[in-house]
Amino acid sequence: MGLKLLTSSSILLLLLVSFSLHVQAQVCKPSGKVKGKKPPPNKCNKKNLSECCEEGKLYTVYDCSPPITKRTKAVLTINSFQKGGDDGGPSECDNKFHRDSEPVVALSTGWFNNMKRCLHNITIRANGRKVKAMVVDECDSRVGCDEEHDFQPPCPPNIVDASEAVWKALGVPASQGELNVVWSA
Repeated sequence: MGLKLLTSSSILLLLLVSFSLHVQAQVCKPSGKVKGKKPPPNKCNKKNLSECCEEGKLYTVYDCSPPITKRTKAVLTINSFQKGGDDGGPSECDNKFHRDSEPVVALSTGWFNNMKRCLHNITIRANGRKVKAMVVDECDSRVGCDEEHDFQPPCPPNIVDASEAVWKALGVPASQGELNVVWSA
């Protein structure tokens, strides 16, 4: 009887470990590449440290983002959602422009989740502070280097692209360009 219990326990333990490793292995992997095109003159807005695509360079694309947890790790970047700002057009969620003084963000494709996070607040934590910000746009991880994306490369899969107001609330100068943060829904 003790041998059967040990065998059953061992099998159960093996299944739990296997399941745990499977869950941990669910990461976002690249889904392809997009070839860079040289932007036409004055077509790539370099405001807020934006990168312009390079002719012929291959950029990695993603259909996913890392799994969301209670404290999802991300990289905070700076974006202007105002008219004439970084990405040119109005926000995808509400077809409006937003002032740099509003705490708003764009999320990488997987986290944006086909607009399901639109107009919902997330909480961003860094530098011993936290701020609530509304999701108004997607930082597209699937495509880039085209006119619709202001000739900028595809977004990495772990980006929270934030207005100046978010940076200010976290007490970090936006000129820093990038900041490791955690966020939650």
